[in-house]
Amino acid sequence: MKVEIWSDVMCPFCYIGKRHFEQAIDKLPFKNEIEIDWKSFQLNPEYHNTNNETVYDYLSRSKGMPVEQAKQMTKQVVDMAANAGLTLDFDTNIPANTFNAHRLIHLAAKYNLQDLAEEKMFEAHFVNSKNIGETNVLVDLAVEIGLDKAEAEAVLQGDQFAEAVRYDIYESQNLGIRGVPYFVMDRKYGVSGAQPVQAFTDALTQSFTEWKSAQPKTTITSLNKNDDAVCDENGCEI
Repeated sequence: MKVEIWSDVMCPFCYIGKRHFEQAIDKLPFKNEIEIDWKSFQLNPEYHNTNNETVYDYLSRSKGMPVEQAKQMTKQVVDMAANAGLTLDFDTNIPANTFNAHRLIHLAAKYNLQDLAEEKMFEAHFVNSKNIGETNVLVDLAVEIGLDKAEAEAVLQGDQFAEAVRYDIYESQNLGIRGVPYFVMDRKYGVSGAQPVQAFTDALTQSFTEWKSAQPKTTITSLNKNDDAVCDENGCEI
């Protein structure tokens, strides 16, 4: 069963939601039958950090709140992340445009490294305070993920996967997704936000049960009239 996750790597709730989702899926007996597809989303596609703006300045300006209120708001997010096993650092966090980061994640998907790329982007942005809007930072991350450095550089210097990112965003608009993270299960059910682990467990179980029951059953017609020369749990027929 496919689960599509719309996410922006500048979104702390997407990082927390990823961890809650992983904790839920890890306990499920059908976890190996789940296919995860990360989809691009940009919370602020026009944003570019040209003035060494801090996350507190960014939140204060974009949300029209005092800096102290922005700090208090992020503290609540830090506490929520800690409960998920994550350590976020907003004091040194660097706001950035994420379009190229999403392009690199699409490149990683080509080599089945999409989930690792998503994780490394979150870690770089929220834990290690890297500027994921800078090409040199993204190239270093690409190498860390296991991608070829020259190919990553070529992608970032050109426009490869730009349309793939835009199409993900277009799809989200058609599905009515206005915020992230957003988890779409079998294109049938949606879960919005960094929900508790149990909420993901319940949603995955219901979605998978329905998906599994809808799969076509295969019936094999035997062409021989007897079962000679076979072995089963009772032994071998000679």
